[in-house]
Amino acid sequence: MSGEKQAEEAIVPSFNNTMEHEENDEDEVDHSIFSVKSLLWHGGSVYDAWFSCASNQVAQVLLTLPYSFSQMGMLSGVILQIFYGVLGSWTAYLISVLYIEYRSRKEKENVSFKNHVIQWFEVLDGLLGPYWKAIGLAFNCTFLLFGSVIQLIACASNIYYINDKLDKRTWTYIFGACCATTVFIPSFHNYRIWSFLGLGMTTYTAWYLTIAALVHGQVEGVTHQGPTKLVLYFTGATNILYTFGGHAVTVEIMHAMWKPQKFKYIYLLATLYVFTLTIPSAAAVYWAFGDQLLNHSNAFSLLPRSGWRDAAVILMLIHQVITFGFACTPLYFVWEKVVGMHDTKSMCLRAVSRLPVVIPIWFLAIIFPFFGPINSAVGALLVSFTVYIIPALAHMLTYKSASARKNAAEKPPFFLPSWTAIYAVNAAIVIWVFVVGFGLGGWASMTNFIKQVDTFGLFAKCYQCPSSPSSKHH
Repeated sequence: MSGEKQAEEAIVPSFNNTMEHEENDEDEVDHSIFSVKSLLWHGGSVYDAWFSCASNQVAQVLLTLPYSFSQMGMLSGVILQIFYGVLGSWTAYLISVLYIEYRSRKEKENVSFKNHVIQWFEVLDGLLGPYWKAIGLAFNCTFLLFGSVIQLIACASNIYYINDKLDKRTWTYIFGACCATTVFIPSFHNYRIWSFLGLGMTTYTAWYLTIAALVHGQVEGVTHQGPTKLVLYFTGATNILYTFGGHAVTVEIMHAMWKPQKFKYIYLLATLYVFTLTIPSAAAVYWAFGDQLLNHSNAFSLLPRSGWRDAAVILMLIHQVITFGFACTPLYFVWEKVVGMHDTKSMCLRAVSRLPVVIPIWFLAIIFPFFGPINSAVGALLVSFTVYIIPALAHMLTYKSASARKNAAEKPPFFLPSWTAIYAVNAAIVIWVFVVGFGLGGWASMTNFIKQVDTFGLFAKCYQCPSSPSSKHH
């Protein structure tokens, strides 16, 4: 059997020669590396993982970063992007280490994961016990649920700038149906072409924002007063924390790799590329429009309509549907396991069983259509724990004993070879994110979120629409 064929048969191959091959779907797909289906559909390489990480990390949030810059000022915006980007890369690395530790331990017990996708809460359960499983499951699922909600809200917000004949709530209904089609994508193994296209679309949009803002120039009487209020400063900061907290799907992306040991630095490399998209675009739009952005959480709303802008809107819409699939796929897996459909080979049956997951997402997007402020609220209350605090704490507890450190499947990285240093870094992350991200960020983002509810009301028909009288008060 060829190496390619073996790789295709095992979504996660062995860490040693005794590991059993998994996910044998030889009868279902053509494994030829040259086949079109294999090229577009079956991705498990390092490059696929990089595209998945980069594509998933930045989608609609790109449009809200200029809004965050107006809340906190240019310098803080750039510094915090770099800071949280590095922080997020570190905790993604910790998640990858814990995943490999979990797989190694289960391998020694001859546990088979045939037709089973390992998820983060299962890693926590295997390493730290049922209480950690419950905590991981609660935070991860809630974050991914609202992550999907945010993509749906963003779809309605963006399409309105091309076609305002329908209000944003109606567009939410329409795009909810479009996003429901993601139930037919089996796993992250099958996102190869979508990750590639998604990142290309976001790259176009980012550079459109940058160039269009520079060409437009500064508006008359532009001011750059931020930061003016603590509540706005920490709201903007938590949106940036949210931006680089896209690794709630890290374990599922790793599981889709042929050699998950190679994942360790992929998230950092993806983040470095994302910096080239987020920093120039946010800085350029904020430079051009300044404090006007405080009342415009979507950057598209201030740029003049053109063919270039319409193209950016359409491409971003497609990418948001893809990102909806990224955020929702782990929820699909959890739901399949709850209803006993996860091991079913029929994709049609699995797709039907997944549909109930989309309904609450649809409903929440209609209740809270606050594009921009909801990012910060989710960042402070959910992302802070899901992808910063819990991985750091879990790593500290997993390797607290000398025997665990001695038998670790992954030794400390070359740039931080001391277990004591790793412990110190993790402790600092837990304290910083809890105090600044969850504490101050939670206070600021919820204050801003409640203000949106008071101004526009729940079930707002058309949030921040120019034709809405209430938009004048925002």
